[in-house]
Amino acid sequence: MEQLNFLIGEWIGTSKVYENGVVVKQGSAYEKISYDLDKSILVIELNTEFLQLHTIVYYDDKDQKYYYYRFSKSGVARYPAEYKDGQLIVWRDEKTRFFFRRTPEGGFQEYGEQLNNGQWTKIFEDTFKNTQ
Repeated sequence: MEQLNFLIGEWIGTSKVYENGVVVKQGSAYEKISYDLDKSILVIELNTEFLQLHTIVYYDDKDQKYYYYRFSKSGVARYPAEYKDGQLIVWRDEKTRFFFRRTPEGGFQEYGEQLNNGQWTKIFEDTFKNTQ
């Protein structure tokens, strides 16, 4: 779990939703990320003008894998994840993935991509600065 320390903090930023490479929604975003249960889980609370999520990231020692549990008003989902090249990569399915990575300015970026006709296309992007 220590690999994910770069996510810890209270973050403000901008959330963008894309369709066919064009921004169709944009708004303010707030995200609070902290450890819980003696650093055995990472809790992510996301609030934007058009999306609210409560997410838990858990590392399973037995499987040697991360799992991303996403809770929203519409339900819950569990996706496998991996820490690779300094970023957390979440796989919703074979054609949809989410990235959590540091930015050069000391913030972090979260974005999603979908595979369409053999090419990865960005579907959303959240860029944050730490408020602490």
